[in-house]
Amino acid sequence: MRRTIAGRGPGGGASALVPPPAAGPESSAAAAPESPAAVDTAPGRLRTEFPFQLPRGYVDEQGTVHRDGVMRLATARDELVPLRDVRVQENPAFLSVVLLGRVITRLGTLPMVHDGVVEGMFASDLAFLQDFYRQINAEGHTRASVACPHCSEPFEVDLGGGRLGES
Repeated sequence: MRRTIAGRGPGGGASALVPPPAAGPESSAAAAPESPAAVDTAPGRLRTEFPFQLPRGYVDEQGTVHRDGVMRLATARDELVPLRDVRVQENPAFLSVVLLGRVITRLGTLPMVHDGVVEGMFASDLAFLQDFYRQINAEGHTRASVACPHCSEPFEVDLGGGRLGES
């Protein structure tokens, strides 16, 4: 398992989870969710929540697939508190699971997102969330500069926008 930021890993305990906003119907074929808090970019306001869509989706105990979610910016506390977690002390790789459980505020119609949910995700979804966390927390946005593999022309893609395969 990889860490989200070099030298710092994700972490956090279930006791400090942020309760999710009221869950609405999940759109499986529509574009990424657009909650008011996630898209509020009025002048003078800091955007603190970012919508995402998992590549595969989390499958709950009833077999429901949850793909659309919201991740908030991490605080210093989010990264420090998990370091006291016994699971993280015994296995530092667990740090990203615990941290993501703290900063994901909504996932589909789940009433609460915690490290146990993140632990049950497919590896491809965990890798996606680790990259997404790094983008919004280390760089302050979800855009990435890339170059076309064929013509080497530079362009930007929004990792937090649209569905997979869209830019």
